[in-house]
Amino acid sequence: MASDELKGSMADAPMEGTPARFLDFTQLVDMASEAVGGKILFATDDFFAPAENLIKSDGPSCKEHEYTEFGKWRDGWETRRKRIPGHDWCVIKLGVRGVIRGFDVDISYFTGNYAPRVSIQAANLEEDKQPEIPARGGRAGAAATPEELDAIAELKSDSWDHLVPMTELQPGNPSSSHNYFLVNSQQRWTHVRLNIFPDGGIARLRVYGTGQKDWTATDPKEPVDLAAIAFGGVCVGFSNAQCGHPNNIIGVGKTRSVADGWETARRLDRPPVLEQHESGFLQPQGCEWAVFRLAHPGVITQIEIDTDYCQGNCPDSCKLDGCILTTQEEDDMIRQKWDLPAARWKPLLPVTKLSPNQSHSFDSLTLELQDVITHARLTITPDGGVGRLRLKGFPSSICLLRPREKPMMRFSVKAGFRANV
Repeated sequence: MASDELKGSMADAPMEGTPARFLDFTQLVDMASEAVGGKILFATDDFFAPAENLIKSDGPSCKEHEYTEFGKWRDGWETRRKRIPGHDWCVIKLGVRGVIRGFDVDISYFTGNYAPRVSIQAANLEEDKQPEIPARGGRAGAAATPEELDAIAELKSDSWDHLVPMTELQPGNPSSSHNYFLVNSQQRWTHVRLNIFPDGGIARLRVYGTGQKDWTATDPKEPVDLAAIAFGGVCVGFSNAQCGHPNNIIGVGKTRSVADGWETARRLDRPPVLEQHESGFLQPQGCEWAVFRLAHPGVITQIEIDTDYCQGNCPDSCKLDGCILTTQEEDDMIRQKWDLPAARWKPLLPVTKLSPNQSHSFDSLTLELQDVITHARLTITPDGGVGRLRLKGFPSSICLLRPREKPMMRFSVKAGFRANV
């Protein structure tokens, strides 16, 4: 693919509140981040600043007047000015393996020292066939040793597939210089190689995409999180997002801050004085919602909702519904802003009270294993924040193998279900 087709704009990332569709890949999980288990395996040179900075979960910063024994302090990866043949590169093992939708090569604060050109390669490597790579340890002021070069050579990374050809980087504002690259590939990837030509600095490398799980290896006796972004789940529509994208709540691990969840704005149609129904729930004027495509069609048996860090903005209550949609039906619903007839949604969790800063666990209303769904809708009332959502259950193929008290009802998922965004 030509470089102008891959190269993204220099504008800031898509704003919160925009559904995660094909071009809005920055709302997906950063598959290389240290927060999800990403790891630097190798770098040719780490003289001014180590490559581990590339995969920090937080954004880059600048200490204007701070210096180290090797030069100016840098929050990124910066190599020495090359005085030997070749160019610099590093290899990253992804924490979330799956389909890559796009890259952000961030050169913020590297004015005058950023790498002028990059290319990015990727590979899908089997875990048990990877060579032993020496531990990197402290790297400032260092270059790759002969032993490290010999070990990484076994990966033959110079022949990996190119997802981004050699392309010039464009600086923007010194404190915000993002270069976005769209990827058109359906393959599963486990490793990426970042090449810089010939040397210089990169603040952060974000590898955005969706996970891809080997469902044939799933234990039929153990429920699995069918909505997890690490397995391929993704938000395909929502009503509002003030702080954090709904994709965050199906993310990896526990919530790290309020920004690591999904929080809506306060509804402007709330009444001046709130009243409580005799059932114990508030009587608001509206609600907020988010719809998720499951990583695999299946049956939800357990629902976990985490309101960590939502101490003053926890929703009063929530409910969860599910349905089956084909790819075409999903596209139609996105255009209609998810105005799906109520009859299509199956209740999985009735209206249920939530408490702040707490993990909640509920049994799904899905008592019969033939109630397969492809999409789930979380509704919170009236507004507020959620840290994590886990929808645990069984993939549809496994449901067929599990015992039932009632005769099995036949079901099918129509052709056209999209496995990943």
